[in-house]
Amino acid sequence: MVTANIGKKILKMKDLKYLKLLSRSFPTISDATTEIINLEAILNLPKGTEHFLTDIHGEHEAFRHVLKNASGVIRKKVEMIFGHRLREQEKKEICSLIYYPQEKLDVIKQREGKDIDDWYKVILVQLISVCSNVSSKYTRSKVRKALPKEYSYIIQELLHESFAEPNKQEYISSIISTIVSTGRAEHFITAICNLIQRLTIDSLHVIGDVYDRGPGAHIIMDLLCNYHNFDIQWGNHDIVWMGAASGSEACMANVVRMSLRYANLKTLEEGYGINLMPLASFAMECYSDDPCSLFKPKLNEDEPVKNKDIKIISQMHKAITVIQFKLEGAVIERNKEFGMEDRRQLHMIDHKKGTVKINGVDYPLKDTNFPTIDPEHPYKLSEEEQDVVDKLMHYFLSSGKLKKHMRCMYNNGSLYLVRNSNLLYHGSVPLNEDGSLKRVRIGSEELCGKALFDKIDKLVRQAFFEERGKPGKTTGRDLIWYLWCGPYSPPFDKEKMATFERYFIADKETHKEKKGHYYYLKDNKEICEMILKEFGIEDAQSHIINGHIPVKTSKGESPIKAGGKLLVIDGGYSKAYQSETGIAGYTLIYNSHGLQLAQHQPFVTTAKAIRDGDDIISETTVVEFSNKRKLVRDTDIGAELQKQIDDLLHLVSAYRNGLIKEALL
Repeated sequence: MVTANIGKKILKMKDLKYLKLLSRSFPTISDATTEIINLEAILNLPKGTEHFLTDIHGEHEAFRHVLKNASGVIRKKVEMIFGHRLREQEKKEICSLIYYPQEKLDVIKQREGKDIDDWYKVILVQLISVCSNVSSKYTRSKVRKALPKEYSYIIQELLHESFAEPNKQEYISSIISTIVSTGRAEHFITAICNLIQRLTIDSLHVIGDVYDRGPGAHIIMDLLCNYHNFDIQWGNHDIVWMGAASGSEACMANVVRMSLRYANLKTLEEGYGINLMPLASFAMECYSDDPCSLFKPKLNEDEPVKNKDIKIISQMHKAITVIQFKLEGAVIERNKEFGMEDRRQLHMIDHKKGTVKINGVDYPLKDTNFPTIDPEHPYKLSEEEQDVVDKLMHYFLSSGKLKKHMRCMYNNGSLYLVRNSNLLYHGSVPLNEDGSLKRVRIGSEELCGKALFDKIDKLVRQAFFEERGKPGKTTGRDLIWYLWCGPYSPPFDKEKMATFERYFIADKETHKEKKGHYYYLKDNKEICEMILKEFGIEDAQSHIINGHIPVKTSKGESPIKAGGKLLVIDGGYSKAYQSETGIAGYTLIYNSHGLQLAQHQPFVTTAKAIRDGDDIISETTVVEFSNKRKLVRDTDIGAELQKQIDDLLHLVSAYRNGLIKEALL
């Protein structure tokens, strides 16, 4: 191969070809060195703040508030800036204005009346102080890109001039007075508040389970898809929706069943336009004389259900449950490698005796009315059931909103993420009893650890993006269903999902879902270090950040495990879990000073937060702290920027050594 000397470096011709391409963007030594100076400046800025949340489960109001208050970061900024100069109520008002500018302004305008212009002038100065603080860790270029175009010049002037300079006081006061006198104060305040929120958090990590339980998963997805920088590590409840959107009938039936179980129909019907009338008509006809008492929904205060609707929902719930068991039986039958034959229970029912055989034991059934199950062909859908499945599947595949949200989920998501020496995933890394990595069969391969996760990630994407009719699409769909409930699925990792037993068998011993070995070994520091090493992380300050496993804070359990190597931050966003956890969720903040864990109390309502300035009460624990601030150069982004600097240095050398000519005008 032809080479050329550049200083002490031997430059291969393929590298020279790359440098020639790079020279198109930086055609002169001056252009290249200027960019090097800019990149070096960025490397020496404090790292951006990362915000970690998990297991949101449709609780859109609480999620929206935590997103807006940045787990208390904005409140701390306001306290730091104004301290004792403002009363407590005034600081609360600034915070609630930043969180909900338009709604809070409506409240304040009624209160201030004719004096509103004076209030505008005071609050604008205060908001500029907050904005100046949160923007200080970014380059002017990055801040400029985040500015609303309409006010870009004005905000830049206000951010970079100071009231402390006598020559500038009148200039700044004039700008603010003009904003108010021209009737733009309200619009400008909203813009500056949104900018503060935008600059407070540099990146958001959602460690799984946006969907199910609560009423507003579609609202959460709207917020995420419009967020400036986020990623998601798919949880088992996200995956089952991804399967439904990919065309998996078994996943679709699970999604509908869970929505009916919790009487949570807003996401399906209002969010995604899924028409449940075919299922309702079938259920009312098929179970007209059946009270379906075992299938009464678990009611919640967020989505009240009229008494007259409970019976219909119960009938629909039973109908889709039976359909689900039939569809799942077919998936298991064509995927022997799943090792889930024990999950096929319909053929084990003795319809005459009213019993079912589980693990060789006959158990009496709590419900024996199965008009659509043919004992000779128990997994075959009736003609009417097939019609319901076809129609529901059509609605799922035709929903533009669902398709948009799932593309967002795929484009911004993955099964795991390595970021700044942290490993993020929802659920587990399957392990053997001795703590070694469990080999799991995926198609014709047996894989473990990182290779297993990478293979799954590829097949899950194939299920959604592959053309219809291709074998890879069916394989991917079935794998997604396995990820939802399979025994060695990383996001699930339990011996079984005891759905059938919980519905139809009274003996609670059959309801138990034995967890994988990971859940019992995760507190071991050596195990966590082994997992981190498997994913290429050997930094002394590395962590696993884990979702899926509710932390029972009320029973004294700590989210900080394995000597600080493992942080389990599922604390119960979902109201269904809060009686068990005793709190309403954990979030994690990773800024230039270290890691902070926030423990949140239940959120009341957005209306109360706006009206009274009430915030989520949070208790912060410092997990790691350093007096030496972590810089951009210490992050993954910093490593990428350093590579760019190295390339530019080689380009400058190539210019100076005459290997590449400058494009001088």
